[in-house]
Amino acid sequence: MNKNLKNFKAFLLAKTAYHACLELKLSRHLKDQLLRATSSAALNLAEGSARRNFDDKRKFYNIAQGSIREAQSIIILASLDGCEAEIILDQTAACIYKLLQTFG
Repeated sequence: MNKNLKNFKAFLLAKTAYHACLELKLSRHLKDQLLRATSSAALNLAEGSARRNFDDKRKFYNIAQGSIREAQSIIILASLDGCEAEIILDQTAACIYKLLQTFG
């Protein structure tokens, strides 16, 4: 793994959320959407971290935040309140929120 990603808390949380979501029992269409959303969050965080321009970074981090919100909504729709994935998604959302605050 890239040295920078190993120390990037938001990315590591998004990766953990993806793996937690792999374990969930959901209908196929919701699980597919959930995995797309969580993988999108991790990938956008990784891509944003490689950008040098702050506007570019903010753009990718905002997309990641939207993907995490989508994943949280799927957990709510599936009535999986309190599951491990929900807790990790909440932590990821908070971390990305703090990250975005640094960009104004």
